[in-house]
Amino acid sequence: MKEFAATEWQRALRTLASGSQLVDTDPDSAASRAYYAAFHALTALFALRGQTFSKHSALRGALHRELIKTGQWSADIGRSYDFLIDMRETGDYGGLISVSQNDAGMALAKAESIIEAVKQYCPEFA
Repeated sequence: MKEFAATEWQRALRTLASGSQLVDTDPDSAASRAYYAAFHALTALFALRGQTFSKHSALRGALHRELIKTGQWSADIGRSYDFLIDMRETGDYGGLISVSQNDAGMALAKAESIIEAVKQYCPEFA
């Protein structure tokens, strides 16, 4: 499980970096990359705890249930992750609606804050 967690952690960092390169030219893709950066970081955290999830909604539920509602993490982290979900859905499936450059930048900042929270929670990733 530790090897899987390490792989997911590296994927989170790479995905955040690639999203940062897209924010000016392709905000939809940048927002999607921001979501996936946070998704991979949280997947790594839960993998270290021996938990894996087959659905994105299950990971979201675990975040809120096990880290936010218990007070281990602030509610702002949960709201940030929910914002990323919304931005990803708009960017990937929005049809005529697109993610703005400003929202893509906010998504990347929120993903970075989630990655920092995971890093503080899991010294293995520092």
